[in-house]
Formats: sequence, C-alpha cells, structure tokens
Amino acid sequence: MTVEIRQFPCLSDNYGFLVRDVASGKVACIDTPDADAVLAALDEAGWSLDLILNTHWHPDHAGGNAKLKETTGAVSIGPVEVERLTPLDRKVTGGDQVELGATVFQVIDTGGHTLGHVSFYSAADGVAFVGDTLFALGCGRLFEGTAEQMWASLSRLANLPGETTVYCAHEYTASNARFALSVDQDPAVAARAAAVFAARERGEATVPTTIELERATNPFLRAPLLAAALGRSGLSDHEAFGAVRAAKDEFKG
Repeated sequence: MTVEIRQFPCLSDNYGFLVRDVASGKVACIDTPDADAVLAALDEAGWSLDLILNTHWHPDHAGGNAKLKETTGAVSIGPVEVERLTPLDRKVTGGDQVELGATVFQVIDTGGHTLGHVSFYSAADGVAFVGDTLFALGCGRLFEGTAEQMWASLSRLANLPGETTVYCAHEYTASNARFALSVDQDPAVAARAAAVFAARERGEATVPTTIELERATNPFLRAPLLAAALGRSGLSDHEAFGAVRAAKDEFKG
C-alpha cells in the first residue's frame, strides 16, 4: 500500500481522515468537519498538510477549510458547490484526477445527497473516500438530488472492486442496522447487525467497510431485491431504491 491513513472522530458523529503518500510524504485531509480536530491529528502524527479534498459543501465537511488553509497553507480541492460555503483553489468533477505525490485519486461523480457530491478513489491502494453518499449499511439522504441520480452514484461505487476499503464520513451504522433488519431478512444482514451492535457496545468504530460487504448487506444497494418486501413490486431499480430510501426516512427504530 502506498498510502498511510489515519481516521479520527470529530463533531458528534463525523470521522476525519488524513492520507499520507508514503513515497513523497505529502498529506491530504478528506473533508474538514472540525479544523481543530484535523490540526490535532496532524500534530499527533507529526505531519504537515498539503491538500484539502472536499466531497461536498455541507458545513460538517467543508466548514474547517478556511482555518486549515490559513494555518497550513494547504491547497483546497473539491466540487464547485463547495464555493457556496468557502472558496476553492481547484474545482473538480467526475472523471478528473487528483495527485497526492505518487498517489492518484480518481474523482467519481456521486451526486444525490448534494447535487455535486464527489468521491475520491485510489485504485492502486484500493481505497475510496465517499463522504455522505455511501455509509456502512446505509446511504445519504436526498437533500438535493433525485433517487435516480443517487442510485446511479451508488451503482458507480458498487461497481468498484469488492475488496475496496470504503471510508464513509459518519458513524451511523447502528441505526442503519436497525433499519436494515426491518426490511431485509437475509441471514447475512442479521449476522452483520449483531456484529455492529457488539462493536458499538465496545466503543469501536464500524468504519471503514468494504464494497463487498455493502453489496451483500446494505439495504440500499440491495433495494431492487427488497422492493417486494415493501409492497412495491414491479419498480425499476432506481424506483426501488427510492422506495427503500423513503422507508428509511420514515423509520423510527
């Protein structure tokens, strides 16, 4: 592996990530939920910050940009929508590439949670930073995009190699597991939910996950198989996803 990754909790349920290219020593942070938490993680690691990679514009993902740029001089990179909140040095969209030393991140269009949301994927390292598009056993709410857009975005991620390690931005997995159990009776889902609940009881993180695990147990990726259980047979794949997403939005468990 050509990168070193440090994950740390911040705010109430976010995760921050530092990525260091081993060959060059260059470091990026993925999103800036809390500038002070990012700076503390950098200090603990003994690293300096070169790049800020934003997945989308929400304040718990880009709210620390200004302080980090002022403090570290890092170059900020993200989708144009981030400029609703804070200026960027470079704007990217799906199909672009970002270089961190010898590490190359492909920018993947993963709109739906917000219209311009992107994810950052290193094929060589088998890692993807997906912001609020894909969660362990879940996916982001459709604050701006449509079910069709989000299904297309989730499908792009689901088509990555199964061994891809997925770094999602929130610790939502226990609540996602409770919903998954309400709509999916597959034994693999029950087994995973039990493991998630046990991990959280021990105070352990349930992030990162993998594409293979999400394909097998995430109700949103399995939506076309689950629509009938919700009494919604005969739907297209994105309509089935929309039905499952609507059920989660109404779920009280």
